[in-house]
Amino acid sequence: MRKFPFPRLRDWRRPEILLYVMAASSTLGFAVWHALLNNFAIEQAGFTGWEMGVLQSLREVPGFLAFTVVFLLLWFREQPLALLSLLLLGIGTALTGFFPTILGLYCTTVLMSIGFHYYETVQSSLALQWIEVKRTPETLGRLIAVRSFTSIVTFGLIWLLFDFMSMAFHWVYLLGGGVAAGLAIFCWFGFPQFPQKVVQNKHMVLRTRYWLYYALTFMSGARRQIFVVFAGFLMVEKFGYSVGAIAVLFLVNAAINVWLAPRIGRLIGRWGERKALIFEYVGLIGIFTAYAFVENDTVAAGLYIADHVFFALAIAIKTYFQKIADPADIASTAGVSFTISHIAAVVIPAVFGALWLISPAAVFLSGTAMAAMSLVMACNVPNQPSSGNEVIVGRGPAVAAAE
Repeated sequence: MRKFPFPRLRDWRRPEILLYVMAASSTLGFAVWHALLNNFAIEQAGFTGWEMGVLQSLREVPGFLAFTVVFLLLWFREQPLALLSLLLLGIGTALTGFFPTILGLYCTTVLMSIGFHYYETVQSSLALQWIEVKRTPETLGRLIAVRSFTSIVTFGLIWLLFDFMSMAFHWVYLLGGGVAAGLAIFCWFGFPQFPQKVVQNKHMVLRTRYWLYYALTFMSGARRQIFVVFAGFLMVEKFGYSVGAIAVLFLVNAAINVWLAPRIGRLIGRWGERKALIFEYVGLIGIFTAYAFVENDTVAAGLYIADHVFFALAIAIKTYFQKIADPADIASTAGVSFTISHIAAVVIPAVFGALWLISPAAVFLSGTAMAAMSLVMACNVPNQPSSGNEVIVGRGPAVAAAE
């Protein structure tokens, strides 16, 4: 008999289960917002590629400011801060459909984004603190599976609500955001406050020995924007995908990840971070190049699915950091790394939105160049990373002594 992928589920008041439920809440709220965004922006708010680029840049500003989490930790513990952030995410999503204007969509997006990015920052820190190093890749894979399963349910409901019940945008946004906020409230009262194994630093931490982690994080954030902002926009603007078609595409992505993500986590545990990252970036070079020249809607959908599958391999960046980090640095560095990943994310959507008006192919070829740079960096990850063995090239005795 096959083992159930989430053992000891009956003993549910545990940190892992809290991580799963919070992941479901975050995914539900963001999936509703994201799945409807392109159609809502184009059909209701009259967006072009330029306005969409500006909106996505505004959405990433709270991510850029994620380093301020370390200052909030002076007043809040990480667990309640994560739940408050989820509540804000749900409220922002619920309000989106009631403001179908350019300015209104900008404002509700920023509100939703504050909750989303602060939650993601704290959740990443909690996962690395609560989960043992040996179990981290598979557990992070399970978290992706939970997110994917939640996405399946969400996208399936969106498809039914739009294609069969003809429900208006604002009611779907209200329903999705309301349920996400409700799950956050459930987590607040349904789980105890779990202790921290190591007291976290309450100040900014930037260490030279983490430089490769920072660089990989920066490139990952920049490259991801190409996919998040423009791949979906391509499907609607160039190939005329409807809300229902986009929801089905998202549903297929999620269904694949429910099965695949835990296996990718175990694969990273066996392969190691170096091989996993090299494999990811070689694949992304091919995918982004194909995006630039695709003319068939079915091929474009296949590229979208393949691109999404490769996201799970990014787990390797987090497990690489967990192996090289001082345990007391995890919370502070989670905020710093989120800020680093969003430096390019604040700029790229608006700048590339203008480039999109000239040449959509150039946008995706830029993603190819980013993936190639990431591949070079991945080759510098040791086969057995640890504190003191963070990189193959780039950390000499002088750097170590200076830190």
